[in-house]
Amino acid sequence: MKKISIVIPAHNEEGNVALVHEKISRVFAGLDGYHFEIIFVNDGSRDRTQEKLEELAALHHEVKFIEFSRNFGHQPAVKAGMDFARGNAVISMDGDLQHPPELIPQMIRKWEEGYDIVFTVRKYPKEISLFKRKTSDFFYKILSKLSDVNLTKGGGSDFRLMDAGAVDVMRNFNEDDLFLRGLTSWMGFRQAGIEFTANERISGESSYNLKKMITFAFTGITAFSVKPLYIAAYLGFLFSGLSVVGYGIYVIYSFVARTEISGWASLIMTIVFFGGLQLIILGIIGIYLGKIFKQVKDRPNYIIKNKNF
Repeated sequence: MKKISIVIPAHNEEGNVALVHEKISRVFAGLDGYHFEIIFVNDGSRDRTQEKLEELAALHHEVKFIEFSRNFGHQPAVKAGMDFARGNAVISMDGDLQHPPELIPQMIRKWEEGYDIVFTVRKYPKEISLFKRKTSDFFYKILSKLSDVNLTKGGGSDFRLMDAGAVDVMRNFNEDDLFLRGLTSWMGFRQAGIEFTANERISGESSYNLKKMITFAFTGITAFSVKPLYIAAYLGFLFSGLSVVGYGIYVIYSFVARTEISGWASLIMTIVFFGGLQLIILGIIGIYLGKIFKQVKDRPNYIIKNKNF
């Protein structure tokens, strides 16, 4: 029998962990030739998630848990589960049941066909706001254009299956700012996509607000490309050239026409504009320097407080 490891990061999911285990168990009850383990990663939950996981693990041998010492974030939690998974294939999915467990048999079939990575392409239901749809589409377009990875529209979900060989490669990565969606695409291997419609969240509230989504977008872009640095340099050359040409013509015209060069308003506007441009460029450079600063410290992506295996 082949073993499937299922990695589920859990942050304040006390109302979901038992239900997601129940649904996954039902799925595997109808699959011949496979057994499974579920690795829950408690990412610094402040509710009774850890208590629920310990109760669940005491009743079901296939339930494993890893408890972080604090909240390290969704991506390190997924990475931790992969680091300890020992299945022939590893499936990562969220614990809020927006990722339907019913899709697991289809993912396994694709894996059995010879695909090393089976990713999912998320389709939003009609109830999702237009703003959410458009910002999501915009993110994938920008990421594909500004980075060296090409994510399928809607294909950035962390609901995926990876063969044990691909997971071994993932374990060797030691990046500080993890962006697993991009790393999975960058790795190569034989990949296939499956479409799915996201379910409604069963319990609790999503911790992904607009600020976190913007930060996540910047992480994805800067983790895989230095194009923003080139864009900053091009903007510097462009506006420097325009200022020299534009003001040079103005100075020559004023000298020939013997008009007075004056106008504090235009001077202030020019200073503010180029000052803002310089700050943007310095900000882009600062982001990359910050990444280098954190990477050279070589701190672990996560710290484990407790686990049951």
